Amino acid sequence: MKGISLEDRRALGALLDTQTQEAVMARIPQFAEAETDNFVPAPAQKPEKLGVLMFNMERGVHLEEICEFLRDCPDVQPFDLILANELDDGCFRSGNKNTARKLASSFGLNYAWGLEFIELVDDRNEKGFHGNAVFSRWPIRRAGVIRLPEQYNWYFDRQKRIGGRLAVFAELDVKGKSLGAVSIHLENRADGPGRAAQMHTVLEAVNRELPDMPVVLGGDLNTNTFDGRSKEDIGVIAADPALRRRCLENVAEYESLLLLAAEDGYQIVPGEPKLTRRKPLPGGDFLPLRLDWILCRGLTATESRMISTAREDLIFARPGSALEQFTGRELSDHNAVWALCADC
Repeated sequence: MKGISLEDRRALGALLDTQTQEAVMARIPQFAEAETDNFVPAPAQKPEKLGVLMFNMERGVHLEEICEFLRDCPDVQPFDLILANELDDGCFRSGNKNTARKLASSFGLNYAWGLEFIELVDDRNEKGFHGNAVFSRWPIRRAGVIRLPEQYNWYFDRQKRIGGRLAVFAELDVKGKSLGAVSIHLENRADGPGRAAQMHTVLEAVNRELPDMPVVLGGDLNTNTFDGRSKEDIGVIAADPALRRRCLENVAEYESLLLLAAEDGYQIVPGEPKLTRRKPLPGGDFLPLRLDWILCRGLTATESRMISTAREDLIFARPGSALEQFTGRELSDHNAVWALCADC
């Protein structure tokens, strides 16, 4: 995707002091595009079941180690489809790489990537682009982006960004049969009704853009069960064991977006409580959250599991590999979710 000069990024960002995100984004055609590349032809055989991996990769900062994780971790195999959040293009923090394209080329995957934010804080960014992606072993017939209604203006956050949340959709050609795939990232600095409004937009768009075909949705839906703008709420929940449990066990009672998806015919995976996000707390503790989901319609998930990205769980790393030598606390602040899906 074509970048924007630092001078122009600064000028566009300055407009947000007096204009809305929507107005400024309308000046930037990249927000309406999906960068798409079909690197590889279709596999010779269609598998009986498709392996689907949902993974928030935390900007792709540890991209080499993440690629080794995908290659060597037995619990993420097989994967025919990856629904990924938080992949940078031209950000200094991740080596100014196009992380989605690099991952796709490393594994021989086709991909579609959509621009969520333009980062303004670090002038060392070549592009400052950040977004979400769909990766597929099967050809992508067409792809696009679904812009979501704003629940938080990120320009006035310490991260200072142009843009807003989005989903990336792709119609895949699986041996002549269409399959819809959608990577979603909902707002964390919002409450449950705000995220439900965004999910409603996704579901409407999917029914319009990917009709009459099986569909897999996946993403970091930020199902905190609280308003992520409130630091006070986080502290209260972290201090109360019963409230901490709701973040894993009773998510649907506080996040109506899951009910919306179920009413639209989607199977919610995983069905049982799984920790997918370790939100750091003062003192070294973390609040366990259940944010990352796979949703299927026209397919049935016959197996599912959560795969930890914490360093102590990377016991499958090959000797001498970057993954074995990794010294960080975790590859990503999210775990990955995997499901094996079959036709209904």
